[in-house]
Amino acid sequence: MDIMMELRNNILGKGIKIVLPEGSDTRIILAASELVQNNIVTPIILGKKSDILATASEAGVRVDGCQLIDPEDYDGIEEMVTDLVAVRKGRVGMEGARKLVKDANYFGTMLVHMGLADGLVSGAVHSTGETIRPALQIIKTKPDVSKTFGYFALLKEDHRYIFADCAVNPDPSSADLAEFAIESAAAAKIFKIEPKVALLSFSSHGSAITPDTEKVAGAVKILDGMDGLDFDYDGELQFDAALVEDVGKLKAPESSVAGYANVFIFPDLNAGNIGYKIAQRLGGYKAIGPILAGLNKPVNDLSRGCVTDDVYNTVVITANQAIGTK
Repeated sequence: MDIMMELRNNILGKGIKIVLPEGSDTRIILAASELVQNNIVTPIILGKKSDILATASEAGVRVDGCQLIDPEDYDGIEEMVTDLVAVRKGRVGMEGARKLVKDANYFGTMLVHMGLADGLVSGAVHSTGETIRPALQIIKTKPDVSKTFGYFALLKEDHRYIFADCAVNPDPSSADLAEFAIESAAAAKIFKIEPKVALLSFSSHGSAITPDTEKVAGAVKILDGMDGLDFDYDGELQFDAALVEDVGKLKAPESSVAGYANVFIFPDLNAGNIGYKIAQRLGGYKAIGPILAGLNKPVNDLSRGCVTDDVYNTVVITANQAIGTK
């Protein structure tokens, strides 16, 4: 069965609510209509109701079954403002909080924080910063995670891979890379991948020694010092040594990962972003993401160049993430 079909079936009829803050965007409305008609999730669409309904009418679809909320006319706004002041711990006062919740992404993130929604998907209109900033301030990272990051699922026929970080952190430290490896291994399981994690470099097991390769080797040492990890990992590894069995046996013959890796941790954002786009554009892989990892509750960022199918798939993945946080 196609993995996206599996993920859809996994959340079918479970009443998961996903906030879509960009209610006047046709791509959002088309995806929301299909999602609710198939009983996959309950979309919470933000915006003026007249604008949402007009967009739906122009697109030739209905949004019956979606929850429509106008942040400018929301009965629970004072409770939300008070809660936002509390969660920001003195960094914003009541008046500042009232201004913030007029922003659709802040309002939607507060719905997730308050348990009125299970996740949020934005970015069709808003920038990555506008989507992620409220999540970092309000939902925050998990207690054992210092940074969020963005991964892509690369899918083609029966091949499934995770690439990280491809979206957020330009120059992660050794400690960051170790965190990314742990969270990416967990993310792989959403896609029914039994993770074998390769921490990538232009060197394999010390074939070159530079500050860049030592950073990756340092991440592996951090993982080596942890108890209770339930996945195989190795590094530093060149990409071909990680992926191709014959090359892996040649360059890292004692490794349980080399030649069999399916989760790839890139040493910096340049490599990660370039790498997933090469796989997508030259390799013909479907790239789903970026999916944010490391947050207490799921918030995900769309590309402003996304199509309706991207919105639909990202909502499905967000809902699957939400199951693990309930």
